[in-house]
Amino acid sequence: MTIQQTNLCASSSSIYLHVILLFSICLFCLQTAITATAPTNETDHLALLKFKESVPQAFNVLSSWNDSMNFYNWHGITCGRRRQRVTALNLEGYKLRGSISPDIGNLTFLRLINLQNNSFYGKIPQEVGHLYRLQQLNLNNNTLEGEIPSSLSNCSNLRFINLMVNNLKGKIPAKLGSLMKLETLRLSRNNLTDAIGQLKGLRVFAIGLNKLSGTIPSSLYNVSSLQILSVPYNQLNGTLPLNIGLNLPNLQIPQVGANDFFGTIPTSLCNATQFQLIDLGHNNFIGSIPTNLGNLLDLYQLRLSSNYLGRDFHFITSLTNFSRLQILDLYSNQFKGVLPDSISNLSTQVIELYLAVNEISGTLPASLENLVNLIILSLYFNHFTGIIPTTFGKFQKMQELGLGGNNLSGEIPASIGNLTQLFELNLSENKFEGTIPPTIVNCQNLQLLNIEQNNLNGSIP
Repeated sequence: MTIQQTNLCASSSSIYLHVILLFSICLFCLQTAITATAPTNETDHLALLKFKESVPQAFNVLSSWNDSMNFYNWHGITCGRRRQRVTALNLEGYKLRGSISPDIGNLTFLRLINLQNNSFYGKIPQEVGHLYRLQQLNLNNNTLEGEIPSSLSNCSNLRFINLMVNNLKGKIPAKLGSLMKLETLRLSRNNLTDAIGQLKGLRVFAIGLNKLSGTIPSSLYNVSSLQILSVPYNQLNGTLPLNIGLNLPNLQIPQVGANDFFGTIPTSLCNATQFQLIDLGHNNFIGSIPTNLGNLLDLYQLRLSSNYLGRDFHFITSLTNFSRLQILDLYSNQFKGVLPDSISNLSTQVIELYLAVNEISGTLPASLENLVNLIILSLYFNHFTGIIPTTFGKFQKMQELGLGGNNLSGEIPASIGNLTQLFELNLSENKFEGTIPPTIVNCQNLQLLNIEQNNLNGSIP
């Protein structure tokens, strides 16, 4: 080997060593920087202290939040066993008043935030969007304001969001449609002005008790995983899609009561056979009730009050398939004709039956005695004639009996005294004769007795 070659090899080796040394120094510096900036237990510790500072009136509740013990033993804090990082912040119902510190976004291992039933005010910090492990966010029943942060769309593991009963306003961020695991979205009683229908994994959509207007977005009716649709007490309008029961096969509870919906009740509604509760009351629905309601074997409440439904009672026969039915509410509609005997074949689980303010005629079916668990029977303001059947005395659990505003006659039966749980009895505006039966004194829970505008005589027992 020549001197020149020897020098060249030495030079190459020197350069190689310098490169290795430089790379090692850079790697060491990078690791040091990562170690210095990566979140640690101390990051959680400092974030919790910042949270405490933003709730100045909570020192009694958060008195344990000090350096006398490790923060993972602080009240309301849950930490993972392996890393000792905060996984849950649960301070429900302590009447805490303050704002939510943006530093909450540094608790990156959080899976649960539960601050419901307090008095938190101000805005929901955008930094909540840093909590990519978050699964439940419970901030309901506070006084939070501003808009729903769009950064929540970054929390891809969110399954449950409850922001009910606050002062939130504006639109529901469209970006929330990217939350593919979201099952429940509760936003009732805020001041929101729009809705969203792109939440593919949604099971519960609740926006009731607001002042929302317009129609329900058509895209919402395509969320096949939807189980609860709850939008009562708004100013929503439009019709229910003809194929609603086909597109939402998993729907269990449709609540659209107290709005301005119109049109007929789609027969496809009965294709969603998992229904447990139907509330279409206080709207402008017309026409007849679908006779295929009998498909809904799990139904326990049917509320159709204050609409323009009626014509006949053919659908009643289909209701006799409901072995779990507890509440049937047909109050204030346009039902006419004689009440069919098949109504006595309803489930013995029925506890509330509302047929008041219709145009029902004929006599009171004595066979109603089969509904032995009735607590409320409301038949007032119809065209019933004849007498009160003595079998009505078998309603041992009856608390409210409303028969006023009919054309009933004869004497008030002594068997009324058997209704010892009764606290409201309305027999007004009929044609009853004779005296008030002395047995009525057995109804010791009676608080309201209305017998005006009849032909009764004699003394009050």
